[in-house]
Amino acid sequence: MKMSKKCQYALKAVFELAWRNTGRPVKTHSIANAQLMSPRFTEIILNELKHGGYVESRRGNSGGYLLAKDPANLTVREVIEYIQGPISLVPEAAEGVPNAAFLGNEAFKDLWEQVNKAVCEVCDGRTFADLVQFERAVRDNAAVNYCI
Repeated sequence: MKMSKKCQYALKAVFELAWRNTGRPVKTHSIANAQLMSPRFTEIILNELKHGGYVESRRGNSGGYLLAKDPANLTVREVIEYIQGPISLVPEAAEGVPNAAFLGNEAFKDLWEQVNKAVCEVCDGRTFADLVQFERAVRDNAAVNYCI
């Protein structure tokens, strides 16, 4: 599985909304600037996330986007699978070659299934609230350890 740029941007956009989870809408350009993303691509991704029920939009001068779900109940896996489908690290069989055609096929298949399961468990066990909490702790620790 290679994570698409679209999926990376979606995760960053949701993270930014979780980071700024104040109940006030956040403008697209603010999300894009904070996460170093293209504003146009950010808008496209936010609209897709809106259709999936992950974000809400508000119109007007004080409009923008907010999370539609509590960040404590929104997992990384949920967003990944909405944007690019099920997480799958199991390599596809070569075209025209049966899976059992090479020695070690079953061993590698088992290996990739275990790796896939582990990745799914990590992404399923990590919410956006967890990510925000981790980032805040790292930033707080960095500020405290500043010395000359």
